[in-house]
Formats: sequence, structure tokens, C-alpha cells
Amino acid sequence: DFFRTAREMGAVFKRIDIAINDRAGILNIPELAEKCRRDECITIFHSFKDYQSGELIRNREEDAANMGNTLYLGSLKSEIYFCIYEKDYEQYVKNGTPLDEAETKNRFEIRLKDERAEVAVDDLLEMEDVACTAYSIINHYVRFVDADPEQERRNWPLNERWVWFLNGQYRSVKLTTKPEEYTLDRTLLWLTRQVAPSLKMVQKLDDLRGTRLAKDMIEEANLSPHHKKILKQQQAALDDVVTARQKGRKWIDDLKQEYMES
Repeated sequence: DFFRTAREMGAVFKRIDIAINDRAGILNIPELAEKCRRDECITIFHSFKDYQSGELIRNREEDAANMGNTLYLGSLKSEIYFCIYEKDYEQYVKNGTPLDEAETKNRFEIRLKDERAEVAVDDLLEMEDVACTAYSIINHYVRFVDADPEQERRNWPLNERWVWFLNGQYRSVKLTTKPEEYTLDRTLLWLTRQVAPSLKMVQKLDDLRGTRLAKDMIEEANLSPHHKKILKQQQAALDDVVTARQKGRKWIDDLKQEYMES
């Protein structure tokens, strides 16, 4: 609801992080890093980096020294990359929590900027399911497999531990294609869900008190550039309909004239 309201008000999403907490210890980060080295990571990304506990470059991560074994998939300078690290080690260094008592063992973070962040928010608004969006992004960009010399690499089977991590989520979403523009239909849907009930309550209060709060709010509201753009689009569409009707009438009139003259 927050993202929908922000989008309606013309917000720009510059950075979105989506985190999956691995509480069961499904992920084994050194094992994933080794798979990358053995070419058992099929990915769109062109690079990966892995660091053991305490080896992280401090100028890139605020909590670099605390994150334990860490694997980066993709460039930290790009609009999308993944960061997978040992959350239990971080809690041990920060709070002294024993590793076997940590609630979250590992964390898989999807870090998105600019256009990728915008498209991810649109998918969240459409699906209304954070897990679905998160795993869909992961599925599109990376998969860990087990080598099978009898098959082509693209057909290697998914790693069993990776399948466990995916938890049956196999939808894929591409973040490089802009979704359809935020249309009037979406605005009306948002109004129906978020605004209409409250507006109706205020109108009923106006009826009881003899006031005009609802009308005043509407009359005094300022339209954002986003709202003005939608009005312009709708006006253009209406003008096209009027023009089409005029052309249709002229065509009928011309036919009538030809008939009368013949």
C-alpha cells in the first residue's frame, strides 16, 4: 500500500533492497562460491566475488568486517547485483550472539537501483507478494546447478540445496523492460481501495453537520505532473474519438451526396 501511494504521488524509486532471510541454514556460501569457480553457476551476471570472514573491502560495505563469508554476484556498480552473506556471523560480531543461537543463518539480498528498482516496484504492485517478486528476480538472473558431463551445461540439473532454497518458486521476471505506463485504470483502482471509503465517510459527516469538507478538499487539491499527464492522455484519446466520429459522418454524407447526384 505504501509503494502504491508513493507511485500515485509521483515518487521516484532510486534504490530498493529485497532481503530473504535463510533461517534454516539452507545456503552454504563457501559452497556457492566454489560452484561459481567450477562454472556451476549459470547467470546473466558477468562477474562474482567472494570473501572470507573479515576480508571484505571496507570502502564498499558499511559493515564489511562483520558480514562473514560473503558472495557477490554481479558488479557493485551496476543497477542490480546480489549479496549473499552469513548473517549469523554478523550478529556474533555485533551482539555476541552465539552462531548456533542466531535466528537468521544467512541473508540473500537483491540490491536494485534506478530502472531496475522502478520495474521491481511495478512487479510488487502487480503481484502483491514480496516473496514471488524476490524469487522471480533470482530465477531470471541466476541458478546453481550440478555438473553432468553427459549433458550440455545449459541442461545441468539444479543443485538440490538450491531447489530447497527456491521453495517451489520458479516464476521469472526480467527487470530491463519497462512495464506499461501507470494508467487511469490503475489510478481508479487505487482510489477504490484506498480513498473512496474515507471520502464517503467525510461526505456523510458533511450531510450530518451541514458542512462541505469533501467538496473543499477536492476543489483545493493541487494536481501533480503525473495527474496532469493522465488528463492530457485522456483528452487526446477523447479527441481521437471525436475526430473518428466526424470522419464517419463526413463519409456517410459524401455517400448520400453521391447517391442523390446519381
